[in-house]
Amino acid sequence: MPYVITAPCIGVKDASCVEVCPVDCIYTDDDAPQYYINPDECIDCGACEPECPVSAIYPEDSVPEQWQDFIRINAEYFQLKGS
Repeated sequence: MPYVITAPCIGVKDASCVEVCPVDCIYTDDDAPQYYINPDECIDCGACEPECPVSAIYPEDSVPEQWQDFIRINAEYFQLKGS
C-alpha cells in the first residue's frame, strides 16, 4: 500500500520527506504545487511520514476522507509525466 501526499503539502513543499526516502520515489517540479509519491515505486517503508512537518503523508488506506482525491491526484501526476 503506497503512501500518499495530501493537501497540507500544497504551497509548503518541504523536502524533508525526499531526504529520507530510501528509493527516491518522491517527486515534484517547478510547476507542481506539492510533492508526489510514485505509487509504483513506493516500497511502503513509511520513512517519509514522520518527517513531514505539516502531516501531509498517509498510507493509502489511511488517507482522511476529506483528502481521498489525493490518491488519484498523486497517481495522475505520474501518468501525465509519462513516468
